[in-house]
Amino acid sequence: MSSARTSRRAVLRSAAVATGVLLLSGCGDDGQDAKSGDAAAGTRTLTDATGRTVRVPTAPAKVVALSEPTLDAALALGVTPVGATAGRGQRDVSTYLADKAGKAQVVATVAEADMEKVAALRPDLILLDETTAVKSEVAELQAIAPTVVTARLDEDWRKAFTATADALDKKADAERILTGFDADVAAAKAKLGTNAGAVVSVVRWQNGAPSVVGKGVGHVGSTLTSLGLARPADQQGASAGHSEPVSLEKLSTVDGDWLFFGTLGDRADGEKAYAEAKKVPNFGRLKAEQAGRVVVVQGSAWNSAGGPLAAGIVLDDLTKALIP
Repeated sequence: MSSARTSRRAVLRSAAVATGVLLLSGCGDDGQDAKSGDAAAGTRTLTDATGRTVRVPTAPAKVVALSEPTLDAALALGVTPVGATAGRGQRDVSTYLADKAGKAQVVATVAEADMEKVAALRPDLILLDETTAVKSEVAELQAIAPTVVTARLDEDWRKAFTATADALDKKADAERILTGFDADVAAAKAKLGTNAGAVVSVVRWQNGAPSVVGKGVGHVGSTLTSLGLARPADQQGASAGHSEPVSLEKLSTVDGDWLFFGTLGDRADGEKAYAEAKKVPNFGRLKAEQAGRVVVVQGSAWNSAGGPLAAGIVLDDLTKALIP
């Protein structure tokens, strides 16, 4: 990615002038005149997660999603972005989103956005959240198109999804999706039988060792909580980061009645990692391993930040494994 700031600024200025997006990206004023102006121009104002007032199009046609949750949310709402972020640890979009993302061009990673590529797409709306370091580049992004930060770091995934839906003017659709998801959770919880209240561990295996993932109110942690499932002691509470490494000497801390095991890739990657993990002496002592209750999952959906599509996969995996 280019680091030449002068070239970057030139590209941003030319793109902004060519598309007229600066007229859309300005802050809205209070009062009836501002509201009338918004309506006439096909725009409206909203306040994003950082407190910024942003004027956004009422019917965005060219959306760029620069975080995993905003990409998941947009696709769940039937919006296919023209630009997207690569999945965590991947070159393309997260594998669980690949079929739905179509021809969306990858223009960012969770570490940074390629400003020239973003500008070349001439978007009319840019979405991101604080799960990505791109949050530090909001001012530059705003020079390209209206930019909405939909959620703070460690935000409840449902609230983050609703905020993204609001930016896309699809809050009613989001409410229907969440209502349907809640109904599926309730139905699954009622069928858990002997696994009701089971202790469920979630780990990502990388570089020969596990990391704890899925804590807090993200799409994994909140789904487990809604199902009435427990977590090992070291997987309770909020997360200190996206993942928390665990030494091989302390593998017992990630044990549970069930162990959901993955990488940052697809299920095939997880199977390879599981074969590696089984060669670690302490791994064979885990009661979940001894009981045949290690479940290899599609890690891109479980072990990254996500939205309703990822949550649906998590719920499906839990349902298939835990319901007798």
